[in-house]
Amino acid sequence: MSRWFFCSLLIAGTYAQAAPPHAADGDLDQFLQNRGLVQRLDEARQTVTDRASELVVGAMAFLGVPYRRGGNSVETGFDCSGFVRAMYEQTAGLLLPRRAEQQAAATQEINRTELQPGDLVFFNTLRRAYSHVGIYVGDGKFIHSPRAGAQVRVENMRVAYWNTRFDGARRVPIGQTIAAAPAATVPVQIHGSGNSANDGAASGATASAPDSSGTPVNWLP
Repeated sequence: MSRWFFCSLLIAGTYAQAAPPHAADGDLDQFLQNRGLVQRLDEARQTVTDRASELVVGAMAFLGVPYRRGGNSVETGFDCSGFVRAMYEQTAGLLLPRRAEQQAAATQEINRTELQPGDLVFFNTLRRAYSHVGIYVGDGKFIHSPRAGAQVRVENMRVAYWNTRFDGARRVPIGQTIAAAPAATVPVQIHGSGNSANDGAASGATASAPDSSGTPVNWLP
């Protein structure tokens, strides 16, 4: 996979001032160089596994797909946990549990300072733990399907809304033995194991989350 393609996907979701949609390869390289981002992104890419890089690039390909409660495909749209589940199934061949809190319980807890691209980040957005989930992409940012009326997008974990609601980070041990989750949860399974895909939203409660301008709006996880 070429350097400019990986970088352009990451930048497209991370920075509002993205390159023109039909820019030529040379123009895109120049766009990135002018902002001093090529070297930093190349270095970041080299610190993660190929599989994690593939996961992040794959997730970036779904930027703009609309949110849909209970959705778990590009055809239906995604809710937050449906998006995470679909990315891991398509890229790593792993079938995560359907709900965000189940995904948290079935994966390996890590410190926020240990986050690497491809790790999961969880937030308390409905006054209950692990009610929202996204995929960490690096540089303090994550990609997720945020709420009804919005689309898959990249956001900064450092902004006040997400920082105060951060619930923890988890790592999916790709290529390793998955430890059994508590009995009340559904463990990670290899693709094709028959895990059911139930609606990821546990309730109809709404909470306030910022849109792209930082203005709070009502949303569903």
